[in-house]
Amino acid sequence: MAVAEYDRYDALGLAALIAKKKLSAREAVDEAIARAEKLNPKLNAIIFEAFDAARETAKAKLPNGPFTGVPTLLKDMRAGAKGMPTRNGSRLMPAFPADHDSTLVARFKQAGLIPLGKTNVPEFGILPTTESKLYGPAHNPWHLEHSTGGSSGGSAAAVAAGIVPIAHATDGGGSIRIPAACNGLVGLKVSRGRISQGPDFADSMLGLSVDNVVTRSVRDTAAMLDLLSPIDYGDPYFAPPAEGSYLDGIKRKPKRLKIALSLTNLAGAPFSADVTAALKTAAKLCESLGHSVEEATPAIDAELSTGAFMTLWSAGTAFAVETLSRLTGLAPSLDVLEGLTLGLYERGRTITAAQQTAAQQLLYRYARLLAHFHQTYDLWLTPTLGEAPLKLGTIDVDEQDMDKAFAPLIGYVPYTALQNATGQPAINLPLTWNKAGLPIGVQFVARNGGEMLLLKLAAELEKAAPWAAKRPKFKG
Repeated sequence: MAVAEYDRYDALGLAALIAKKKLSAREAVDEAIARAEKLNPKLNAIIFEAFDAARETAKAKLPNGPFTGVPTLLKDMRAGAKGMPTRNGSRLMPAFPADHDSTLVARFKQAGLIPLGKTNVPEFGILPTTESKLYGPAHNPWHLEHSTGGSSGGSAAAVAAGIVPIAHATDGGGSIRIPAACNGLVGLKVSRGRISQGPDFADSMLGLSVDNVVTRSVRDTAAMLDLLSPIDYGDPYFAPPAEGSYLDGIKRKPKRLKIALSLTNLAGAPFSADVTAALKTAAKLCESLGHSVEEATPAIDAELSTGAFMTLWSAGTAFAVETLSRLTGLAPSLDVLEGLTLGLYERGRTITAAQQTAAQQLLYRYARLLAHFHQTYDLWLTPTLGEAPLKLGTIDVDEQDMDKAFAPLIGYVPYTALQNATGQPAINLPLTWNKAGLPIGVQFVARNGGEMLLLKLAAELEKAAPWAAKRPKFKG
């Protein structure tokens, strides 16, 4: 195989070439590194390089897994990897190398994946754009002036640009789905408790945040979920058991589905023309495949749900900052934190146990409401974002007043945080690009434990309207 064809393959495709000895693991890793060295200076997607270690791994005997020899990247959050630092995009966290692998990274390596380094994130994964004081902004390969989304923006940019075919991501309010939407990728937010965060974490951000990957193909996402979803009995809770292999499951068409469609946000406001067109295109495609689509939106109070979510997010931020402060001896201040993070920290410190419990109980009630909604509708179709990817610099990370800081996001992130609040799975699919050439994603939401149904429909849509040939023109 000509190495120039490297980015035509998804991760399973590259692994098949390596298994057939048409490409070696070392050649795949060298090509990924060459692309990183060429493209990353303008993308700023990779913020820690472990290239030499990856080359040594590629030369050694590798595990016999479904992704043997395939290069990957790890997000600079929660993916503890021996010899690599994890700084959460924050100056408060020193660049200490980990002395062990997290459960997720160990499973990556057991599958044969070879990590090349760590990817860019906003500080503590707070924002739906990847811009931080520590690392600077990550740039969207479809249009460098625009955001990659956040908080898994570095991972998504690297996959979209063809550096690696698959990369680690996390999602606490849309942080897998939003970057997937901004970069034209598949991004599955799994059910709460589906993928272990062990051995060092569990129930991150009070249960709001989960791990997974961003990919270019549905089958890569399905295969990775097979590898990452085995139960760790040390975890505080588990998602409903998987309905067999996800990779096998997507080979079978889903039943004819009843799908709810939301053409406005929870407050009744419309989306941008690009996003509305993308939703209608997705709905028509579903109908052409025999599914039933009708407009319906669950009765969720946007102000109450957002308030409860922010209560938990602020409390989780305060816990993270205070933990790091104790470990490092550094006091929380603008010297080591961005203004927005400091504002969230200060708010989190004022939240009482009663307020936190009240917020959790409200969101649990909404989870029951959504479970009832899914008794009528198999899936729910919404936008991933309310408009096309933002331009970089839209959000001021130095603003300590949260209302002012988050003002540009009103209407931009209409639905993704709700699934983190209720624990439901949801998937972004890259079905549409606007006239400016920017991806416009849509998301499908399932009941808790419904990843198989999401992936089956995603595979059916991918076959009907393939996106694999779409690539950004960016060449470094």
